[in-house]
Amino acid sequence: MKSMGGTGTAGTDGPTGATGITGAAGATGSAGATGSAGATGSAGARAKRLPRAEREQQMLDAAVRTFGRRGYRAASMDEIAELAGASKPLVYLYLNSKEDLFTACIRREAAALLEAVRTEALRTGAGQAESGIPADRRLWAGLTAFFRHTSGNPDGWAVLHRQAHTHGEPFAAEVATLREEVVAFVTELIGEAAREVHQDADLADRDVAGLAHALVGAAESLADWANGTPGVSAREAAGTLMHFAWSGLGNLMRGEGWSPAR
Repeated sequence: MKSMGGTGTAGTDGPTGATGITGAAGATGSAGATGSAGATGSAGARAKRLPRAEREQQMLDAAVRTFGRRGYRAASMDEIAELAGASKPLVYLYLNSKEDLFTACIRREAAALLEAVRTEALRTGAGQAESGIPADRRLWAGLTAFFRHTSGNPDGWAVLHRQAHTHGEPFAAEVATLREEVVAFVTELIGEAAREVHQDADLADRDVAGLAHALVGAAESLADWANGTPGVSAREAAGTLMHFAWSGLGNLMRGEGWSPAR
């Protein structure tokens, strides 16, 4: 493993992890022809030297696809390495272990999902009461961005919503962090919408966190359903949740909360 790490120049990987080991023999040049073959032979031609960050992203792409479709336990490092166009030793060199690789996948996909929702929020003024955009349009924008991302990245969503939840710590903790950030965003959105209507901070604070958790849970479940149902678009999924949720939220914001019959 040490000789493999030492063969690549700083910031790049060797042609493959396996050729990195044989490359050391080529570098010694004990036989001129052999040394030349070690440097320029077919093994070197099979793989292109890439910056480490780019190679890692290729590995993560392959891992997300494999974990998302086969599951954490069924996925093999051999399969991931082959799909990434790298050797298994190189995957281990860069990402240490299967567990660490899966954790890296969770973190990357979580960051991408949050970025997609936040970018749309900034573009449309979602979560910004002073933007002048009605509360329902801001919620619609956030939900559409969420469903657009989950439908466009089904393997990543499967990693976050199915695989990470079912294999215990530390994976579940990684997803819990993502969920807390999404809930915080929705809590802020609902709270600001309520304040817009009532100018009443007490109303905005009361039960808003519970409503946000309920809405996020519904969105997660609906994304799972939409990804498994042919023909369901992101706009359709977002519209379904708006139909389900907004009537109740809208009534609450007007001070017309539900109560059990007496």
